[in-house]
Amino acid sequence: MLRQRTIQQPVSTKGVGLHSGRRVELTLRPAEPNTGIVFHRIDLPEIVDLPAKADQVGNTRMASVLQKGNVRVSTVEHLMSALAGLGVDNLHVDLTAEEVPIMDGSAGTFVYLLRSAGLQEQAAAKQFLRVLKPVEVREGEGDDLKWARLEPYDGFALSFAIDFHHPAIDSTANFAEVDFEKDSYVKSIARARTFGFVNEVEALRAAGLARGGSLDNAIVMDEFRVLNSDGLRYDDEFVKHKILDAIGDLYLIGKPLVARYIACKSGHGLNNQLARALLAQSDAWEIVTYASAESAPKAFSYEWKLA
Repeated sequence: MLRQRTIQQPVSTKGVGLHSGRRVELTLRPAEPNTGIVFHRIDLPEIVDLPAKADQVGNTRMASVLQKGNVRVSTVEHLMSALAGLGVDNLHVDLTAEEVPIMDGSAGTFVYLLRSAGLQEQAAAKQFLRVLKPVEVREGEGDDLKWARLEPYDGFALSFAIDFHHPAIDSTANFAEVDFEKDSYVKSIARARTFGFVNEVEALRAAGLARGGSLDNAIVMDEFRVLNSDGLRYDDEFVKHKILDAIGDLYLIGKPLVARYIACKSGHGLNNQLARALLAQSDAWEIVTYASAESAPKAFSYEWKLA
């Protein structure tokens, strides 16, 4: 059977929160089968556990934020994306502050950490959520319309269109699609960085956001160009990062999706609405397992993602 995965041993790193600007230590620990991904705020007088679930997302302004009462874990999407990309089902995530460290602004560091810890198959069948009929959410009208959709597909593929009306972004691809039957998460998606604009920094910081942002952990643009001296990692890095985010946001559904995701100008908020809409429509999905890797869609073979 296709089995669940965790890591072989604990691994830790330190960094800064993109929005909080606070130093934080992150520790990833193995978890038992059927645990899922669980975040733990270990800096509090009593440890608070926050399961990585779509219905636990309390804020989506520029990040996906898990919330239980007044306790938050912010900016979970890049780590969640890496976990989805490497097929990790069960994991404990310890944090010494409220925000997952931004590292270099991509999922690349988390992929490195997970590989360093080693991946371990477990004695339990890996469960997938297979979409049976289309589910779509929309927001706005006309030129302001944003939408995201999940539809049946024998594998996992994503298509995304962006439209920022900015010279540096418009000079790159505004559309990308990946199909994990043939595309590698590690090679095609994981290193795409988050991005932002100099003229928005003051307002964002006044709102308590982007306080830890820098050229070391984001693509930064003025009115005309990219300011990072090393340029872009991919010709289509902007839209690829939106796909990276979507993978992480959708993994908050709690299981890998057997589906196609298609979106136009979507973000964390709309992605979370889509996840919730899918889960609320019980006839639109089913839970499946696969007796062997050969019987599963090739998108979930995962072996090539470890190369």
